[in-house]
Amino acid sequence: MLIDFLQTLRAARLPVSVRELLVLLEALKLGVLDDDEGRRLPGLDDFYFLARTIMVKDEAHFDRFDRAFSAYFKGVEMLTENTRELPEDWLRRMLERELSAEERSRLQALGWDELMETLRKRLEEQKERHEGGSKWIGTGGTSPFGHGGHNPHGIRIGGPGRERSAVKVWEQRAYRDYDDTVELGTRNIKVALRRLRRFAREGAETELDLDDTIHSTAANAGLLDIRLVPERHNKVKVLLLMDVGGTMDDHIPKVEELFSAAKSEFKHLEFYYFHNCVYDHVWKNNRRRQAEKLPTWDLIRKYNKDWKLIVVGDATMSPYEITQVGGSVEFHNPETGADWLQRLTRAFPKSAWINPEPQGVWPYRQSIAMIEQLMGHRMFPLTVAGLEQAMRLLSK
Repeated sequence: MLIDFLQTLRAARLPVSVRELLVLLEALKLGVLDDDEGRRLPGLDDFYFLARTIMVKDEAHFDRFDRAFSAYFKGVEMLTENTRELPEDWLRRMLERELSAEERSRLQALGWDELMETLRKRLEEQKERHEGGSKWIGTGGTSPFGHGGHNPHGIRIGGPGRERSAVKVWEQRAYRDYDDTVELGTRNIKVALRRLRRFAREGAETELDLDDTIHSTAANAGLLDIRLVPERHNKVKVLLLMDVGGTMDDHIPKVEELFSAAKSEFKHLEFYYFHNCVYDHVWKNNRRRQAEKLPTWDLIRKYNKDWKLIVVGDATMSPYEITQVGGSVEFHNPETGADWLQRLTRAFPKSAWINPEPQGVWPYRQSIAMIEQLMGHRMFPLTVAGLEQAMRLLSK
């Protein structure tokens, strides 16, 4: 089984060898996953961490390992889960009531100040778990606090989202970096990005000018006269800001293809991550995003107007995240997202927003319309035609 596992990792382009497999087998043989008395049967999670520790040498490959591991062991996990007792939470979710369109339309979203004040009161008053209600922090139901229910603008606490319209998210969230080495199945994205490239010759004359050499040699009665010119360099500078996590998880393959193409097409490319909307800081590495933040003011000072700004994100969020101080789902932002987007567009006159969401849903998302307006209507879909339009605009 583990030989096939090794082949699966290799198929995912992970640099693993038979040596790592032998170390993993030796660790299992020595009982690394057993308890002190050697009696505990290790679970799939235990094996995952052991295998990742041994077989992955670079954290940049964690995401590829996770996908390969999940794809290979999915069947095994399903077999083991069938032998367990059904979780109580899962049974409760099966009884979760579905609201009709008329019932949903009657739900009224609380204003920002009232929402935060009501949450404070609930935290003081609530003493036990609730579900299916309309007032307390719980699961299901129509309360604006909790998770798994129906409310147009609530605060998600302690579980997965459902409506994708949470004003705040109360949890520590882990995001993964986009893979910039994804093999593209088509050259169309590269061709579209290539419209932005602008070559210039500068520096020492190190490249053969074949046409001029032939002409000069002929004019010199056949005596070889080699002519050189400076090497061509791509002078376009691209600053790439990418939304990560949350609703962007649906668009990972498309964004990774774009990221991979951009890395190969632009010699001068700098990239940073943000979540939902740009606020007072961005980051380079999602695993260290809490410790290694770059203030957005420093970003604006570091890169001048020669850089083309490309923002990639689905612009799908609560409108409060754009218009409200403290509106970010993760922290208390001292200034609104709208303020920062306006600063960025002023600092980088050549800017565009690339949206992976299908263009047909844009009119139904209030936040998309707001960001499109803030970007000066320079929002384009993540399609070949959309990229060509964006590159044509940025190259003017």
